[in-house]
Amino acid sequence: MNKIVIGMVGAGRATELHMHALQRVSGIPLRFKTIVARRPEQLLPAKERYGFEIASYDFNDLLNDPEIDVIDICTPPYVHEDMVIRTIKAGKHVICEKPLSGYFGDEDDVDPIGLNVSKEVMYEKLLKSIETLKSVIDTSDKKFMYAENFVYAPAVVKAAEIIGKKKNRILYMKGEESLKGSSSPVAGEWSKTGGGTFIRTGSHPLSAILWLKQQEAQARGVEIYVESVLADMGRVTPTLTEYEHRHIMARPTDVEDNGTVILTFSDGSKAVIIATDVCLGGSKNYVELYCNDATINCTLTMNDLMETYFLDEDSLDDLYLSEMLPSKRGWNKPFIADEIIRGYTDEMQDFMEAIYYNREPKSGFKLAYDTIKVTYAAYKSAEIGKRLWIN
Repeated sequence: MNKIVIGMVGAGRATELHMHALQRVSGIPLRFKTIVARRPEQLLPAKERYGFEIASYDFNDLLNDPEIDVIDICTPPYVHEDMVIRTIKAGKHVICEKPLSGYFGDEDDVDPIGLNVSKEVMYEKLLKSIETLKSVIDTSDKKFMYAENFVYAPAVVKAAEIIGKKKNRILYMKGEESLKGSSSPVAGEWSKTGGGTFIRTGSHPLSAILWLKQQEAQARGVEIYVESVLADMGRVTPTLTEYEHRHIMARPTDVEDNGTVILTFSDGSKAVIIATDVCLGGSKNYVELYCNDATINCTLTMNDLMETYFLDEDSLDDLYLSEMLPSKRGWNKPFIADEIIRGYTDEMQDFMEAIYYNREPKSGFKLAYDTIKVTYAAYKSAEIGKRLWIN
């Protein structure tokens, strides 16, 4: 293989993050050939910004191009399953942005589905759909790469290294991603996102926790799996007046804006995952591990690499300070080397090496499968109001 030829579908925020990381890949020759999206106001600037040769509105142009080796799917979740299956069947490797899949409604469902369709029904149908995906991927020699950047974040990677060396018993874990909402116009609609803040943001710390427990299991030579899920979720932002709502972007129609989930693993250990759309002051991302002989705290954002204090925002209009920060005035903790600290750079480096050297990626289908299964088990648990045994 002389160069890995990349096709991209999507031209939003996920594409921006992936492309910034792909442009930093070293030692692997890449060619950015075709980018596909629906809206010209996004597609045409993205083609020029990221250096693609061709812009197209037709996903089939990626599938039918024999030169393209891998398709990077950075679309809304409701089209992931179809695009993954078509990509694999077209004989191409696939990178899939999180989440893997979800439940987005059937023809007979009453809208809005998040209020009118039982989460138990969603859970059962989700299990069937991901089994279909699994069968397609298992029968192909093409690689499925799950774009979960948290497992590539340097702090999480170092935690895994420590666990591998010391063979720690992880007894309790905490993880969180919280923001003030989403800039996506469809973030509040279950039919487009497959859920609310827990699937949109909570999937990150959830995946990191699942992955770290697997590193422990591997180091100790044992089997560890999620045994049960207990969840509580809700919508609080609709109770706000417009004035009270002025700093929060969350506008949920039929999805949750807060979620707290407790996992019980087969070894008796526990984990708590928190996700909210009501956190001001920038995005909050961390994973904490309480072990039998160590405590390990992984802070992705807001970290203490740098602090700034500004009395005004003069000449700072084009300066990116941090995600979801409405003002640069006062004290702030800027994102430094954000693509590296949050794992995007090493994620794409790993994916390109997996293709180039024909090896498995660190973040593959099993992690994607387990994450979405636990997520929908959590939705069902929150609906029925009790613990759900999943294994």
